[in-house]
Amino acid sequence: MFRLRRKEAVLEKGDCLMESIERGKALLISGIEADARNEEKQIITEAEKKAEEKRQYAQKKIESLLDEARREAQEQAGMVKKKILSGADFEIKRRSLRVRSALMQDIANRAKQKFARMIGDSKYKSVLANWIVEAAIGLDAESAQINASQKERELVDPELLAEVTKRVCEHTGRQVALRLSDAEPLGSQGVVLTAADGRTAFNNQVATRMLRRQREIQTLIYHVLFADDQEE
Repeated sequence: MFRLRRKEAVLEKGDCLMESIERGKALLISGIEADARNEEKQIITEAEKKAEEKRQYAQKKIESLLDEARREAQEQAGMVKKKILSGADFEIKRRSLRVRSALMQDIANRAKQKFARMIGDSKYKSVLANWIVEAAIGLDAESAQINASQKERELVDPELLAEVTKRVCEHTGRQVALRLSDAEPLGSQGVVLTAADGRTAFNNQVATRMLRRQREIQTLIYHVLFADDQEE
């Protein structure tokens, strides 16, 4: 009987031990599962944090690229605008210069036409005398021949030659012998004086006179026509 009870006690004690082991295993498994869940949460949290950091970095990078693109676009637009305005200014100046040049040429042509109409005027003889005096002084020769257009040659008479000779002498202090040339009349208005030896000549035709004084004439026309525009 005693042995039977002892055997039952041993069995009962074994059952308690097994039960304790099972509880221990259950607690160990529960702890492992809890640690696993905590580690899983930590991994997920860190992953989300890194993902958020990457998202913020990407967003900042995108904003930086957009800002840079806007700046470049503005700079390019500014350069294009400046280029267009510069081109427009150049075109305006070019057309303005072309218009001014055309106006000056038109005025010069009208001046030539006015001189041509003056040939039939009674006062033109004194104009022709002035041109001959100017040419004689410029030529600086003891004797010279005068040539001009056919209509102007008809005005070169002894009276005109005497007046011219006197004025040249008053200006230079020297006598000069002048006569009408035997050459063919000039094709354009004005006079040409050639030294008696034929080596030198002084061209005082209208076109040549205007060419010599071109800068002065253009400056005068510019100030009369465009000075007010420049001031504005």
